[in-house]
Amino acid sequence: MRHEQVADDVFLIRGTDVNMFVLREGRDLTLIDAGWHGDAATIEKSIRALGHRPEDIVGILLTHAHLDHVGALNHLHRHYAIPVYTSETEAAHARGEHHESATPLDVIKRLTDRSTLGWAARITAAGGLRKNPVPHIQPFPTEGPLDLPGHPVPIPTPGHTSGHIAYHLPIAGALATGDTLVTAHPTSVIVGPQPLPNFFNRDTAAMIASYSALESVPAGLILPGHGPIWTHGIAAAVSRARENAAHQRT
Repeated sequence: MRHEQVADDVFLIRGTDVNMFVLREGRDLTLIDAGWHGDAATIEKSIRALGHRPEDIVGILLTHAHLDHVGALNHLHRHYAIPVYTSETEAAHARGEHHESATPLDVIKRLTDRSTLGWAARITAAGGLRKNPVPHIQPFPTEGPLDLPGHPVPIPTPGHTSGHIAYHLPIAGALATGDTLVTAHPTSVIVGPQPLPNFFNRDTAAMIASYSALESVPAGLILPGHGPIWTHGIAAAVSRARENAAHQRT
């Protein structure tokens, strides 16, 4: 199964080693992140399996503009005219005005185990070497809770990228952390809440500092960009991630 319900009106879609989330309000949907370019079909099939149509997505929220999160944005906009929103800083990144991402050489240097080799092969097949700027992306139209299903509240969490955004989902008591805080990754030997390896991050120290913006959010359910759902609350997740930061690979 590439999709499952994780809370009332909140659904996980599993892409190619990356998570996406759907928020539902009646017939309307919000999608958080859009996987790799090759995950477009998975998104559409999952939406239909939930009893909806892709046209029911009224807005897409982007945590950050790395290739494993922007992948299907252009497809969904081209076929269904779905608007996409993120922070003003991250919108410039998504449009390709600057580059804040690990390079293929960064990955090649770390192809030292089967897990990383398998991941590299999967993401290459999913579009990992394909440039994918998002010219139609827009900054958030308002401050505070967004007028979209789930009423997500953007929380700036810079570090992984300069304009990275997490999303508090107050109705569900959940927090979508993107890549600021994950619970697993094929390039990491750590199990549980953690920062991504340093080579993925623009500024790892700033990213860990941004945990202070998350740890007091009233959220028991953590929806990471990578790894399994965490059900023990954000405070415990942040504490574990800080401890694990000292052991993460560079």
